Amino acid sequence: MLQPDDFLYKQLKTHFGFNTFKGQQEAVIRNILAGRDTFVLMPTGGGKSLCYQLPALIMDGTAIIVSPLIALMKNQVDAIRGFIIDNNIAHFLNSSLNKQQLTDVRESLLNGATKLLYVAPESLIKEENIQLLKQLKISFYAIDEAHCISEWGHDFRPEYRRLRTIINDIGPAPIVALTATATPKVQNDIQKNLGMLQAKLYKASFNRPNLYYEIKPKNNPEREIIKYIKNNPGKSGIIYCLNRKKVEQLADILQINDIKALPYHAGLDQAIRSKNQDMFLMEDIDVIVATIAFGMGIDKPDVRFVIHYDTPKSLEGYYQETGRAGRDGGEGHCIAFYSYKNIQKLEKLIQGKPLAEQEIGKQLLLETVTYAETGTCRRKVLLNYFGEQYPHDNCNNCDNCLHPKPMFQAQEDLITLLKTVTALLEKFKTDHIINIITGTLTSLIKSYHHHELREFGRGAAKPARFWQTIIRQALIHHFIEKEIENYGLIKITDIGLTYLRSPYPILLPEDHSYPADDNDNDPFTGTTKSTGSFDQELFTILKAQLHDLAHRLDIPPYAIFQDPTLEDICIQYPTTLDELKNCHGVGEGKAKKFGQEFITIIKKYVDDKEITRPQEILVRTLINKSSLKVHIIQSIDRKIMLDDLATSKGLDMMQLLDEIEAIVASGTKISISYYIQQTIDEDKIDNIYEYFYHQAQSDSLEDAIQALGNDCTEEEIRLVRLKFMADIGQ
Repeated sequence: MLQPDDFLYKQLKTHFGFNTFKGQQEAVIRNILAGRDTFVLMPTGGGKSLCYQLPALIMDGTAIIVSPLIALMKNQVDAIRGFIIDNNIAHFLNSSLNKQQLTDVRESLLNGATKLLYVAPESLIKEENIQLLKQLKISFYAIDEAHCISEWGHDFRPEYRRLRTIINDIGPAPIVALTATATPKVQNDIQKNLGMLQAKLYKASFNRPNLYYEIKPKNNPEREIIKYIKNNPGKSGIIYCLNRKKVEQLADILQINDIKALPYHAGLDQAIRSKNQDMFLMEDIDVIVATIAFGMGIDKPDVRFVIHYDTPKSLEGYYQETGRAGRDGGEGHCIAFYSYKNIQKLEKLIQGKPLAEQEIGKQLLLETVTYAETGTCRRKVLLNYFGEQYPHDNCNNCDNCLHPKPMFQAQEDLITLLKTVTALLEKFKTDHIINIITGTLTSLIKSYHHHELREFGRGAAKPARFWQTIIRQALIHHFIEKEIENYGLIKITDIGLTYLRSPYPILLPEDHSYPADDNDNDPFTGTTKSTGSFDQELFTILKAQLHDLAHRLDIPPYAIFQDPTLEDICIQYPTTLDELKNCHGVGEGKAKKFGQEFITIIKKYVDDKEITRPQEILVRTLINKSSLKVHIIQSIDRKIMLDDLATSKGLDMMQLLDEIEAIVASGTKISISYYIQQTIDEDKIDNIYEYFYHQAQSDSLEDAIQALGNDCTEEEIRLVRLKFMADIGQ
């Protein structure tokens, strides 16, 4: 048995100051020193870098480290130079170097001083660099972030697919592939592409027991994030967004709420990116808001939280990004905000790509939805995705294990869905299927005579939102699938056909109140249920006040405040109109028109009960600078016809109505009566207005379509509802 005083341990102590290896590091290093191809699959924080750094320092020649990001290379070179006195021991070769720096690197390589050369794949394929490297003795090639090779990986880079050819051109040497995340399919793809199918595989467990996994509905995520950060002062965290614009917006919002945060994305100047990254590493700021360009190889052990503002594109990306939390074994809180609308946006981005890419993208998104909507242990689902079995049903460190989701018996609902898809000959999308099941008569349904189907209205007792859940769960369980070439068409699978022939009881998790888009399903009512416990006593008092006020004003109570708004008020305890405006569903117009009576009651209640209000009650927000909204308001002021306005902005009418509803809900005073009077019969206007004024229990669009749909189109209902809400709430 090898003793800690043997050569390898002495080298470890000499170069890095460690007495022992971590996990499988020793076995990996001995395999590399023996000159054999090596595949290293270790989660973030497992110590992959040492696996190639120590052999590179021991072996003759120069190790070529292929790395995907310039910032990552600099970070890794700085790290190795921190252990070794001679700065020439490690260099990087990429587009950031000037002519003199390139000359210095070349000289250091040719005189044998450089043991590790970090190079981007784009630089490796340049002919002048190939000719330079041909003059060197190569100890081995290390392909870092090797998942970039695979089209099934979460960060596919086409340049990585050429690496084997370039290596053959430069000269053969052992290959070491390293990644923190790879499913069995990705692993096989990497090995095939690099021509290393016989490589020795070292695979560490993907389980990070110190990480807490949680999925939250995307209801006012900015406020949730500010609340979390202020409740965890001084802790370092990373917030990931899918696009650069959101990165900068969110960083600005955090800053004006006195949180030390900076943005990071590929669109920023290189100097700014480096400065922001260094400030995070040096703890001059607490939070970095970033795209996925940030984080690879960032060796900060005490990141205490990783938040995904947007639904991740793949579970691989999600796992790697969450892995940057708690690398020291300490606390690591991983929160992802989930909205199915985000998934639909990502699905649309897949359209138009080659079929193979569509298939891959669709599968990756479905796996993300499965993880987000599961009612079982998240750790179990995550590890299973990477081909690892978690032996327990309850990890006691994820939201589903600590707060189990209720399940319901879905056999009959699933049969209803599958029969409807079959009756439609698999030629329609989700919305049409739901309209048939709920008995919602649309012009499209009339034109196809689908209201004559036996399935029409079969599920009318349950809302459309419920059937959206059933469809998503049916996709997750592979009873149905979305057709690729004609995006969005729902097809029944062989599993679904088998289920129809021989149905069996099936339990599905209840709807998690995940909204259909980022800011609730409906700008007026929303679909949000309070995510925290609210003050029931105050709620009862405010509810009575609401009915009294509604009676005095002779308007429906819901036109003032909905229950979700009252619940949020009973969490936030606003005592000023400015604070009230930050509650769910309260725009400036409603706050001014109806708020004072409620504020007076709340202030007295808070004083009498000596209630300590949440610190995050007043979340300062940025001024909405949307040029589209400004254009819409100005156009309506000039009485431009809405269909012409929609066409001029490349919108369909439903998209334009979404924008106008958001404007009205925010309290901005506008009037579209001129358009309504020219496009809708007066009797219809009166009928719809009367419904919302005297019959409706809420301003739910689904309920209105159910009640009025035989006589009115969805567009007509939305237009008149806009007029009603503007008249009442402004």
